[in-house]
Amino acid sequence: MGPLVARIARGGQRLRQADRAHPWVLDAAVVVVAFLIFCLPDLLHGHDGDGDGPRRLLRSFTRLPPAGMLAFQAGLVLPLLWRRRRPMVAFGVIAAVFVVQWSLGAVLRADVALFIALYSLALHGSLRQLPWACGVMAAGMTLVAVRASAAVSVWDALFFLLSTAIAALALGLMVRTRRAQLAGLRDRAARLEIERDQRSRLAAAAERARVAREMHDIVGHNLSVMITLADAGAYATDAAPERGKEALQLIGDTGRMALGELRRVLGVLREDPDGAPSTPELSPQPGVADLETLCDGVRTAGLDVVYRTVGDVDALDSGVQLAVYRIVQEALTNTLKHAGADTRVKLSVVVEGTRLTVRVRDNGPVAGQPGPPNEEGHGLVGMRERAALYGGRVSAGPAPGGGWDVEATLDLTPRGGAR
Repeated sequence: MGPLVARIARGGQRLRQADRAHPWVLDAAVVVVAFLIFCLPDLLHGHDGDGDGPRRLLRSFTRLPPAGMLAFQAGLVLPLLWRRRRPMVAFGVIAAVFVVQWSLGAVLRADVALFIALYSLALHGSLRQLPWACGVMAAGMTLVAVRASAAVSVWDALFFLLSTAIAALALGLMVRTRRAQLAGLRDRAARLEIERDQRSRLAAAAERARVAREMHDIVGHNLSVMITLADAGAYATDAAPERGKEALQLIGDTGRMALGELRRVLGVLREDPDGAPSTPELSPQPGVADLETLCDGVRTAGLDVVYRTVGDVDALDSGVQLAVYRIVQEALTNTLKHAGADTRVKLSVVVEGTRLTVRVRDNGPVAGQPGPPNEEGHGLVGMRERAALYGGRVSAGPAPGGGWDVEATLDLTPRGGAR
């Protein structure tokens, strides 16, 4: 049963595609079939009824000559060519021919075209035109019932004719409703597919931005430390070889630490050969407890960092601690990069109620060195993005009395449904 239904569905789809490509073919086929079934028998045999009732009924009507019969048949059937493009026009023309024909007292099998036109109007036409069409249909059926009253009761004829008209009207409305429902479902499926693709692209863009932010923080900070240590080691090689050796060792330690963090970040994105996500050896994300180690690293590069905390910083959420760590890391990197070594930095992490404040302030570069640039780079954008995740903000600019001041505030108010 399944393959048969699938074949029927494929056949229906091919027919719909062919109809969209050549719409006149189906309309012409309807006209040809109507002519063969309803017109040709009248032209060949006339009205040969079976039994006394049909003969008596047919004898009460006017017998048309072949030319007149063919003219009325053409007026009834040919407008069906426009039954989908101009359904109201087609119905009006057929109804007019129908009324003229029955006014003359003639009966034709092609009168069924009026019911086909009503069905097409209910399916393809404007719903506001249906009341007028129903009124015309009721008048035409009344005319037929009165003309046939010589052999059939008016009420019986009227009941049969109006029931047939109502069936054609109901069938057209049902098919119209069904098509509208299917069109709505297809439109909804298309919108859902577009929304799914958009969500996928947004998720991929967000993940790329997150990875880029992590890479910038890791690589930028560690490279700045390594460059500063390399410069200091180069100066100390001749004057104090031991200091140069120590600088090289620190460069190696910093590079290994950066490589480990990069492997951790990139390991999450890597897939195994079979397509499954890899399971890298994960280590805890850095937090507030690691700030002291971070300060020790930049102290070896020449910064004089004074670090203090206020409040219960160890109880902070792990995501908040990672944001604080990265903000401090980026601020110290910028200080090392723009102010250079021999710079004094005051670092504070303060928790007061539901507010967390991170402040990094330096005393500026030594005389003759350029200060931090005014343009906003990736580092400051990354700090603001991290703070925005917790309803906070970041401000950075020249400090009163000289130097550079970076201040970040985060909102620690719990958010519903998330921790």
